[in-house]
Amino acid sequence: MRSRLLALVAVSLLASGCAAHGGETAQGRPGPSATTSGSGVTGGSGLSAAQLARIPHFPPAPPPKPVTVPAGASAGWYSAIPTDQPIAFITMDDGWTKDPRALPLLQAAHVPVTLFLEINAIKADPGYFTRLQQAGAVIEAHTISHPELKGKSYDVQKHEICGSADELGRLYGRRPLLFRPPFGDKDATTLRVVHDCGMKAAFFWKETTDKGIVRYQAGSKVKAGDILLMHFRPAFVDDFLAVLQAISAAGLTPALLEDYVN
Repeated sequence: MRSRLLALVAVSLLASGCAAHGGETAQGRPGPSATTSGSGVTGGSGLSAAQLARIPHFPPAPPPKPVTVPAGASAGWYSAIPTDQPIAFITMDDGWTKDPRALPLLQAAHVPVTLFLEINAIKADPGYFTRLQQAGAVIEAHTISHPELKGKSYDVQKHEICGSADELGRLYGRRPLLFRPPFGDKDATTLRVVHDCGMKAAFFWKETTDKGIVRYQAGSKVKAGDILLMHFRPAFVDDFLAVLQAISAAGLTPALLEDYVN
């Protein structure tokens, strides 16, 4: 019954123009016809009914209780948000693979996500991420060219960090307030530059996902406040579904990272 219901929901979304959060359609474009082929792929979305059936149902996230970044000359640094609320955070890095199924998948899942985008990875098609932004994703910074920042000079790091935030602000109408360093590597200079570039905090992670497999730093379960990392890679659909299922199995709900940092 749940599989049939999700499939019907997906068909309804597609028929209405892939309705974004709040009921608006992405860029006001007409939706594809709602058909299902013999292979079980819903017309226009590229997603099968079986894939849509793997999307868990989550209760609403509780009202956020944000952490306050410590005052000083450096940005905050988090691999998880300290909280006892039953929430976790989905983050996506880079932007190289632009799977057309990402938009209908995000709309069907209807959960908040944070995109840490690299300028070189998105510049061939920045509009792809505009559509994800219109579906509720929030765009944050991940450097221009994805270098190893640790050990680099202040000026080199400032070029990559401030430069990426400035360009993302120009492209998407909102200058990032959060940052993820490439490879998760940073030093004291990195956090000082992030602060000086006008951003609040930088982030590592607790779980990573690739080829549909979630890997844990400790234990075998997502914990409250954990930050999960995935990438825009060829296995995007499987990775996103695996992340959703891991959060659901832990009895948690996806929440928006930006709501939890003051």
